[in-house]
Amino acid sequence: MNLNTDHLQRCIQTLQSSVTLYGQAEAGSVEQEVFRNAIVKGYELVQETSFKLIRKALRDFGHGARQLDATTVKELLRLAAVHGLLSLDAVERWFEYRDNRNNTAHDYGEGFAKETLLLLPAFIADVGILEETLAKHFRRGDQDA
Repeated sequence: MNLNTDHLQRCIQTLQSSVTLYGQAEAGSVEQEVFRNAIVKGYELVQETSFKLIRKALRDFGHGARQLDATTVKELLRLAAVHGLLSLDAVERWFEYRDNRNNTAHDYGEGFAKETLLLLPAFIADVGILEETLAKHFRRGDQDA
């Protein structure tokens, strides 16, 4: 199976840049608010792109597309751990990221800054590991074919 992670890589880079620019902007400025909004959208996009790739990857392990489409995100994460795409510790962190994402969908203000910004360094590291794992697994799989 071919699994291209280039879009996820680009989303991660964009999120990281938004975080950096947010930190450089003057506190309380419009620019900082623009970067905060970019972070929220980037955070959502990185998660949704990751879940889409996990669904596609799990098909390589014999899970049907219809079954996966009906599977909750948390169950997808558990299945990813079963197949070695995520560690159990990472799955627990991803649960926290998902719960936080659901909260940030309604809160672009101070609550976001307090919770999400604290999670972002670990999230960016974890999504980077996921991207590398997926890319490595499917590169190896292509070479075996």
